Amino acid sequence: MIIQVINLSENDVFKYYCRKYDISEGRYSYGLYGLEVRGLSSELAKSLFNHISNNGARVYVAVNDRASNIFLMGSIRRIKKITKSISKDSLQKFSIKFFNTINFFENYNLTSFNIGNKNFSFKNSYIMGILNVTPDSFSDGGKYDKTMKAIERGLEMIEQGADIIDIGGESSRPGAEPVDLKTELYRVIPVIRGILTKNPDAIISVDTKKKLVAEMALKEGAKIINDISGLTADPSIIKLLAEYDAVPVIMHMKGSPKTMQDNPVYNNVVEEVYDFLAHQSKKASKAGLRNMFIDPGIGFGKRLEDNYTLLRRLDDFKSLSYPIVIGVSRKSFIGETLNLNVDERDIPTSMVESYALSKGARILRTHNVKYGVQLKELFNRINNTVV
Repeated sequence: MIIQVINLSENDVFKYYCRKYDISEGRYSYGLYGLEVRGLSSELAKSLFNHISNNGARVYVAVNDRASNIFLMGSIRRIKKITKSISKDSLQKFSIKFFNTINFFENYNLTSFNIGNKNFSFKNSYIMGILNVTPDSFSDGGKYDKTMKAIERGLEMIEQGADIIDIGGESSRPGAEPVDLKTELYRVIPVIRGILTKNPDAIISVDTKKKLVAEMALKEGAKIINDISGLTADPSIIKLLAEYDAVPVIMHMKGSPKTMQDNPVYNNVVEEVYDFLAHQSKKASKAGLRNMFIDPGIGFGKRLEDNYTLLRRLDDFKSLSYPIVIGVSRKSFIGETLNLNVDERDIPTSMVESYALSKGARILRTHNVKYGVQLKELFNRINNTVV
């Protein structure tokens, strides 16, 4: 069962859900939300439908061959009132789950947790500086593939104000070939060691989907594992992360870097990405992981229009309750839209990042740390100004 709060304030989003649930009497107004519950048995959907509708609420049901969905529509306050009306003993647990999901959405900015010695309060935004120690990454491949250069760059980004340094030893650009374990370890581990020797409080993230790379990185002092496979490449990595009380970044990707842009197709990109992140974060939570990030994976197996749809509806992901990481830095959808080369995309990147922050992103994974920090400082000042 997946529960999602949906912002219906955009007229086309509202119309989509009216079509999906055959809502002919629906009238658009700003401030409308939906609570969609997906993956119910038809029997359970019918029971919930009858119970809620008997309490005077309008409930909509969609049925397919595999499962049933129910959909509530109204203001957040109205939907909360409806979910609290579910008083039948056998359905009480669903009332609690629905209510908690709405609370996650409403109180998203109140989330906070510690990583290393630093407290992250997600009313604010933070910068994750990208440090590719590869010869073939799409933007800065080859610039920092020598250990000392990479260490110097990592320390420089911290001086510039980066909160997290994300080290990657395997390119994830479209069409990239995978690298073997030995090569990735050789690229990544000395850089972690070098940065932490100079700055023991630095918060290191490692961009890897390999369990052994993650294990060695955590032993060296990394605190975050940024897994582009969303913890699916090696599911046993979840247990490892729990043992180290590490923080995963669970990202959505369709396919692999080598194949992900070979005609990716979605029926509903927001729903499919949301369901994947909900499923994987639930797995991680059951294994004992308390703190984690989610990332919709802009550019990873997404068409141009998919990237823009995910950005536009990013706030729907807040009901998963985990802070959102966004990585749009210098990506091809910006270049394709504006006809810009990679080295011309930093200012448009900041523009898109600013929009993403307004929609709920809290960690910006970016190349140009100087611009990112300026954006962070402005956003945090606006968010913390007392009237």
